[in-house]
Amino acid sequence: MEEEDDIYTQDGTINIHRKPANKKKTGNWKACWFILGNEASERLAYYGMSTNLVNYLQERFNQGNAAAAKSVNTWSGTCYITPLLGAFLADAYIGRYWTIASFSTIYVIGMILLTLSASAPGLKPSCDANGCHPTSAQIAACFIALYLIALGTGGIKPCVSSFGADQFDESDEEERKRKSSFFNWFYFSINIGALVASSVLVWIQMNVGWGWGFGVPAVAMVIAIISFFGGSKLYRLQVPGGSPLTRICQVIVAASRKFSVQVPDDKSLLHETVDVESVIKGSRKLDHTNNFKCLDKAAVETQSDRLKNLPNSWRLCTVTQVEELKSIIRLLPVWATLIAFATVYSQMSTMFVLQGNTMDQHIGPHFKIPSASLSLFDTLSVIFWAPVYDRIIVPCAKKFTGHEQGFTQLQRMGIGLFISIVSMVIAGILEVVRLDIIRRNNYYDLQTIPMSIFWQVPQYFIVGCAEVFTYIGQLEFFYGQAPDAMRSLCVALSLTTNALGNYISTLLVTIVTKITTRHGRLGWIPDNLNRGHLDYFYWLLAILSFLNFLVYIWIAKRYRYKKVAENTR
Repeated sequence: MEEEDDIYTQDGTINIHRKPANKKKTGNWKACWFILGNEASERLAYYGMSTNLVNYLQERFNQGNAAAAKSVNTWSGTCYITPLLGAFLADAYIGRYWTIASFSTIYVIGMILLTLSASAPGLKPSCDANGCHPTSAQIAACFIALYLIALGTGGIKPCVSSFGADQFDESDEEERKRKSSFFNWFYFSINIGALVASSVLVWIQMNVGWGWGFGVPAVAMVIAIISFFGGSKLYRLQVPGGSPLTRICQVIVAASRKFSVQVPDDKSLLHETVDVESVIKGSRKLDHTNNFKCLDKAAVETQSDRLKNLPNSWRLCTVTQVEELKSIIRLLPVWATLIAFATVYSQMSTMFVLQGNTMDQHIGPHFKIPSASLSLFDTLSVIFWAPVYDRIIVPCAKKFTGHEQGFTQLQRMGIGLFISIVSMVIAGILEVVRLDIIRRNNYYDLQTIPMSIFWQVPQYFIVGCAEVFTYIGQLEFFYGQAPDAMRSLCVALSLTTNALGNYISTLLVTIVTKITTRHGRLGWIPDNLNRGHLDYFYWLLAILSFLNFLVYIWIAKRYRYKKVAENTR
């Protein structure tokens, strides 16, 4: 019997045929290569379409600097809100595998429609020497395509990283170590796709045409789906645990009903199943924690509860169910402090691009690099730092900290937050220098000033370094600290920091524009940036990020990592 148990995973995963997952035949890196291939292709599609979107809206739809930045930020934010829907369906009903499969179809439809809106007669805005003249129907077609893509990403973003991590059994010590490396290589694969997108595809868009520039990402998305389905026989699938929102509501209702009930000092008296397994499908039991004690009332068994053969979940919850809600509450302060990083990160697709548009983009006499392509230095930075972190920084840090992974996840994210502040300072200094050259030489009305765009490289490179610390740490932290049956939802929750970061960036641009354009002034971000003060906007972000960093340190010091109960599968 013991040998038979060793054949199968101990975390409750099943194979595609809904039978217990065999350790040797499923999961591990042999399954992950298909997932990493899927992610690299999907990210190529996403960044190939989004990296240069601000220029597309300016060129084809006549949007000004502020309007194009707000449109891109709002759309990008939506791409990180829809994962809440996909995550809910994955955790509650259909699982991560089928969520990725179904939402990928919507994604492809959106990519095809976007390609047609940029190339098909009637859907493509007509252009002449005086510019482009989009109709309301053409604008609608473009934005319907964009928001179909946003919906499609909702089933992929929260599930792919979690699905990859599911391929490693947490109860197996060797597999658990590999899982930490998976998150580094997962983010590495994202940036392989982004590298091709920000270099080759942006060049195609600016020099060949938008139809080809969006058509190639559409093909990449089809390749992503083929790669994903190619590994189906090797995958380990987590069983959906039922609606996590229902379980959360049950704890709140049960605790409210027992508002006047006293919680016993002996916490072993709180209600929990006697079985080794949790009553929640796909979830291990969680140990009781002492914070948020008012919620423990939901697990207090009263006399009326004992008289019933089957307890009512809206009156009596298990300790594990209560601890699920506590885990989510503990995550929220950390989640809130990561929004500032997402706000800084969003500048790469908006303000960095607009700043680059004003600079000399030539490499030699004949070749001109699109300003949006500078984001490839962010990608190269990630591709450089991800393996360096995994192979060099972690072993070195381990000698000083004694921690198995070099840094705790919270320490890793904190380092990234600090580096992101530096990136805004560097961007601000560059803008001060650029504006000084303009003032001294009266270049106010020049479309591009004689200053190389490659002076932007440091700010992109530093953002990439910050990503390796913050975003990879964030993925691992929210996956690891999430209750087993709520992992997709918690990863989606972490992704909403990107949504809110984009929305806050939009809000900041709106507020700054409104305040700084009073009394007929041009403001900080006019259509002619040579007459504006983009540096002030960067200083504002740097100050807000620093204040946020101080709050993060205070929260991180008080955070307590979750504890899984012993002797549970």
